[in-house]
Amino acid sequence: MSNFKPFAPWIWQVPENFNIGVACTDAHLDTPAADNIAMIVEDDKLGTSQITFAQLSERTSRFAQLLRDLGVGAGERILIRLPNSLDYPTAFLGAMKRGAVSVPTSTLLTAEEVVYLAQDSGASVLVTDKAAWATLKDQLQDAVNLRHVLLSGPGEVSAVAGLNVQDMETALSGITQWQAPHWTKSIDPAYLVYTSGTTGYPKGVLHAHRAMIGRTPASTYWFDFAGDGDRIMHSGKFNWTYVLGSGLMDPLYLGKTVIVHEGKNDANTWPRLIKKHSATIFVGVPTIYRQIVQKSELTSADVPSLRHCMSAGEHLSDEVLTQWRERFGVDIYEAVGMSEFSYYLCQTRSRPIRPGSAGFPQPGHQIQLLDPETLKPVTAGEEGMICVPDDDPGLFLKYWNRPEETAKLRHDGWFFTGDYARYDTDGYIWFLGRKDDIIKSFGYRVSPYEIERVLKSHPAVADCASVGEEIEKDKVLVVAYVIMRPGSTTTADELLVFGRAHLAAYKTPKTIYLANDFPRTKNGKILRKDVNPTIAISQSTIR
Repeated sequence: MSNFKPFAPWIWQVPENFNIGVACTDAHLDTPAADNIAMIVEDDKLGTSQITFAQLSERTSRFAQLLRDLGVGAGERILIRLPNSLDYPTAFLGAMKRGAVSVPTSTLLTAEEVVYLAQDSGASVLVTDKAAWATLKDQLQDAVNLRHVLLSGPGEVSAVAGLNVQDMETALSGITQWQAPHWTKSIDPAYLVYTSGTTGYPKGVLHAHRAMIGRTPASTYWFDFAGDGDRIMHSGKFNWTYVLGSGLMDPLYLGKTVIVHEGKNDANTWPRLIKKHSATIFVGVPTIYRQIVQKSELTSADVPSLRHCMSAGEHLSDEVLTQWRERFGVDIYEAVGMSEFSYYLCQTRSRPIRPGSAGFPQPGHQIQLLDPETLKPVTAGEEGMICVPDDDPGLFLKYWNRPEETAKLRHDGWFFTGDYARYDTDGYIWFLGRKDDIIKSFGYRVSPYEIERVLKSHPAVADCASVGEEIEKDKVLVVAYVIMRPGSTTTADELLVFGRAHLAAYKTPKTIYLANDFPRTKNGKILRKDVNPTIAISQSTIR
């Protein structure tokens, strides 16, 4: 099927016992990486802080011992709501060294949402910063399992009746001896991430320690590690699974340095920090890359150390990729993943980037595109559901407290991702998205990603979203919502003409709505189901 040499065979080596916290810290103690910088945090208010692998090993061991001293047992959940800081890997990895389950959450969540996650996960410990604690402390009465609160960063410690509230730094400094890490099995629960649920509430996705090993194809084929000197600049927040993996676990597991930022940012922030810390790899989302090329005049001369760029979260437009290449002399390699399985499709340096394609399934992940009715593989060019063998070590264990939902997506040895894609004759995979996102118009099935990719290539378009609009019963039209670049004089009519020139007639948007913003998730992804004419400021329709 492919004109390319096959990838080398991948052999999984999953030991019976494995612990992510140990693998990312203690495992480096007797190696040259022990004294290397593990993490650098650039904080607008607190300045620059850093920690070596040896120091991170000790600090996470202290945290694990602190949990033991508090009577926290293996398997208990530790809810983490922290900004990017050195305390994040301390808590996230330290909890796993205790044998507890880390529950990372976003700092964007409201107090009500945090309480829900504390209730649903049954967390016994909350780790948060003192600024957030001020808004949380009076609303935790329903989190009945919560016993301890560890507060990070500057500020005052406010007591709450019924809870043991401590300053985290003070508590850690009082620990001078610690026990060995908990001897976890690779299949034991390690961390619990929450993702949008079909019921309107977030659902927990439980991963085992083996997930770290399941991520190694990504760090082999999506990253481009080269020797001991790599430094990874990541533009995201640790709470997001994208960042948790590619900006924390993957680099630390391999002894690489991670650089993150906390505070406000603009188009100049990331290139400035790349240059300051001689970062070799930059990891971001398309919005970040778009901001840099649209709102700065920076070039490769401003980031001389940079040699590899990565993107995920949403599709990167052809225009941004082209502009980035022209300005910085390097490609941006995309990947596709999900909370249940991390990143398993990616573009790779070993094969040319085909704009619009998600690249290839990473070796080791035996992805199949199946007809969900017959469980038979589809042929090249046909649309099939992306399915994962349910023994893949990168696959999640279960949905937390939702056995029916877990069982619903496991069929005859496969996990149904719910995402659809197609292969071309060279083996490139073209991601189509959720079945609910696919637009059914006049008997045709249209992927919104194809339309958005074309419209984003127009120089006046800053962002866009394509959906189906039902104008009467059983009559759905393809439409697009567009955010224009500031100062643009391009009209919606001109965008309609552009669409007709670059898309098949059945894919061409029949209406272009202009909007100021889109409904989005807390991680910035567009909520297509909530995109409708109420967000439009004007429109133009083909007549």
